[in-house]
Formats: sequence, structure tokens, C-alpha cells
Amino acid sequence: MGKTIERLALNRNHTITAKIDLENKQILNDLSADTVDVAIEFSRPEAAFENIKTCLNKGIPVVSGTTGWLDKKKEVTDLCENHGGTFFYASNYSVGVNIFFKLNQWLGKIMNNYPEYKIEMEEIHHTEKLDSPSGTAITLAEGILKNNEYYKGWTEEKGEKDKIYIGNKRIGTTPGTHTVMYDSAIDSIEIKHTAHSREGFALGALLVAEWIQDKKGILSMDDFMADSFL
Repeated sequence: MGKTIERLALNRNHTITAKIDLENKQILNDLSADTVDVAIEFSRPEAAFENIKTCLNKGIPVVSGTTGWLDKKKEVTDLCENHGGTFFYASNYSVGVNIFFKLNQWLGKIMNNYPEYKIEMEEIHHTEKLDSPSGTAITLAEGILKNNEYYKGWTEEKGEKDKIYIGNKRIGTTPGTHTVMYDSAIDSIEIKHTAHSREGFALGALLVAEWIQDKKGILSMDDFMADSFL
């Protein structure tokens, strides 16, 4: 993702102030809001919180797409609000996926009237993806749960009553495939999003980084989509 974001950023005439990884992570402490307009944070679950916290403490707006660390999101929210900062988080920056999120919520609301349909989900990603289920799958599940009174949570264990089962596979270099399935004795309904590359995720993050320049507070793709597309 980092390499793809860098390539697209340069194509859009942006300047890369710093590229930070495990080999040079100390550089993060030397950055400031005077030289950095925005930090795009796509790292690892164990590193994300400290990366975000350091940037917010320095007054640098953050666009984060790292999943698997959200148990600490409230701390980030409080820090951002206390510093009058800017923090944008999304489990998926693809415009197509975010349209899929809206479709998923709409279908979940309709299917609330048809409890005979059992809901299951499946997500497929590349073998290097560390968290499971994916942040995108969790967002999809949460979208259904907000609109369906028959399910109380999600699970990775088959057969748990009142919970949406999320199955996952890790195959090769698969960028990401998410399927939501409604199954009954009579028929089945599926909605599915398939990413063909990482370009959509990277471009979405860059569009958000450009859009966020005059914004403050805790922001999400709902804010971006409402302002930019819908």
C-alpha cells in the first residue's frame, strides 16, 4: 500500500516528506506540522496507535487505514479532540467499497422483515494480511447489525445463534473480496465486492488526504462521501 500511495501521490504532484518504516521509525519524532501537511498511516496493528499518537501530538493531521488496533480508538479520539486536531479513519478507502457499505446497510434494513434468511459473510485477502476478520468485513457486519433486530453480534465460529458468521480465507495476493449472503430454504441473495488491485484503496486515501486539509475533528468516509460524491 505504501508504495502504491507514493506512486500515485507523485503522479498527482505531491511531495513525499518522509517514508517511515521499521528501519527508520525514529524519523517520525523529527517531523512537524510546519513541514508535513498530512500523515497517511498504513502500517501494522502493533505500530498504528503510537504512530497516530505521535502525529496528533505534533499537530499533524492523520489519515489512517490500518486495522486491528481499534481497541485504542477512544484514546486517539480523546487525544485528537483535546489537541484540536484532525483524525480520519476508515477500514477501507475504496470509493466502490464505500458504495457497497451503503448498499449493505440498505439491504440489511429490508431483510429485517424476513427473518427466515440466515446471514453469513465471507472475506478473502492476501496471505500477508495480519488481522482477521478484515476491518472491511467488520464494518459490513456492523452495518447489518444497526439495521437488523435479529442479530446481536458477529462471530468467526459457525453455528452461534443470533450472530453473523464471518468466514475468512487468505489466498495468494488477493487484494480483497467481500461477500454478504442471505440464505433461506427457498432461495439465496448475495451482494459482493471484488477489488482487482490496491489502486482503489490507495487513490481513496490520497483523495481523503487532499480533502482533509481544511478540516478538524474526527472524520470518516461518510463525511468524505457526503461532501465529495453523494
